[in-house]
Parts: sequence; structure tokens; C-alpha cells
Amino acid sequence: MSSKPKVAFFDFACCEGCQLQIANLEENVVGLAALVDVVEFREVLTGTAPEYDIAFIEGSITRKADEERLKDIRNRSKLLVAYGQCAVSGGVNRLKNNWNNMEDVKKEVYGADYQMPHLDTYPTKGIDEVVKVDLYIPGCPINRDEFLTIVKELLLGKVPKLPNYPVCVQCKLKENECLFDSGIVCLGPLARAGCGAICPSNGVACDACRGTVDNPNKNAMHEILQKYNYTVEEIKRKINIFGVNPEVKK
Repeated sequence: MSSKPKVAFFDFACCEGCQLQIANLEENVVGLAALVDVVEFREVLTGTAPEYDIAFIEGSITRKADEERLKDIRNRSKLLVAYGQCAVSGGVNRLKNNWNNMEDVKKEVYGADYQMPHLDTYPTKGIDEVVKVDLYIPGCPINRDEFLTIVKELLLGKVPKLPNYPVCVQCKLKENECLFDSGIVCLGPLARAGCGAICPSNGVACDACRGTVDNPNKNAMHEILQKYNYTVEEIKRKINIFGVNPEVKK
């Protein structure tokens, strides 16, 4: 019997892109397999296990049945990790919470089929709105290298720490031209770094897919908005895309 930690991967409402990031680890899969015993992972293997040392949860919670399944996984797991922004904050799925009536949401998305039983839904929840979460890995999708680092740190008994500074720091280190200078609204001043500023480095605005830093410098954000003649409402609309909404008050 294997003495390696038992690890499992589960998915709820999501595109499963974060699982694909792990499935596409290529040669690093061998190294991961040497460290842990992956006992459940629907994307890449069959099989189940009664309990887990670490359970990785992808996706948001959108149905009562999802809640019950998640609670069962939590009860059988020593550590539970929410990975990917859908699990961390609700992600893109949380946009539907802007509607007051879920029936209207279902009609808009599914049309004539909206009353089918498997499409029953309620306002989207992040994983920690249902069960206790021990660790978060943000991103849409997650960063494969960061995932491997976090797994290794967990196995060494360390408490992994996420970067807690804005994407602007990584942009400056790369000597990127600020996108605001090109007339592009970017959430870099608020967004949590760790992605290598991949979007701004390719001329695309940061949408804060990794959430925001713990204490965003709102004053600096307001100064930038005033300098480039943008409004707080424009930032609020943009930051809602991934289910993140820190108060950016006037």
C-alpha cells in the first residue's frame, strides 16, 4: 500500500480549464506522481477513494446537490484547496448573481429548455461559502508552476503564501508600457500578482482573474482614474467579471 499522500481533484460548475492545466503538466507529471498518490481525477483516470489527504476543488457551487457533494468531500479530506477563480470567488459564473430572479437567468441562457431538472440553479457561491477552505490557488486558469510549488510546500509542511502585491509591480519589472497610456482600462493597480503580468505584457488589460491584493491601494487607483478621466463605475464593472468586488468607493 502506498504511503504517499492521497490527493484527489474534483470539479463543480466550471470550464475545467484548471484541471487541464494540471493534466498538461507534461514531464512534470512524473515528478508529481513521485510525490503523491492521485486517487481521484475524473479528467485523467478512473477510480475512487474513501478519504483524501488533500482535495483540490475546481468550480463554483450553483445547486443544492453541489453543496451536499462538496460537504461530503470536505468531511473526507484532511486539507481542502480551492483552485481556480470559480472555486475561490465564484468566478465568471458569479455574474448571474447580478440578476434578482434566477428564473430569468435560466430563460436567458437556456431558452425553451430552462425548466429541465438538471438546469436548476441558485445564486453562485465560492467554495468557502459552503465549507471551510484551507488554501486558495487563484487564477483563470491557475498557473501550473505555482500549483507545483504549492503542492511541494504542502508536502514539506509549509504554509504556502500567495504574492500580495499588485500586477503593476510585475509590469514595472518587465518594463512594460502602462496600458492606461494607451487608453486601456487595466486592473493592474488592484489585482493580485503571480501571473507574471502575462496579459499586460501582451497588450491586454488585466481583469484581476487572480482576485485583488488583500489591501488594495484605493487612493492610488483613484489618482490613476482621475489622471486618465475614468470613473469608479468603469472599474467596478470590470472587476466583477471574475466574481471579485472589493469596495472601490469614491
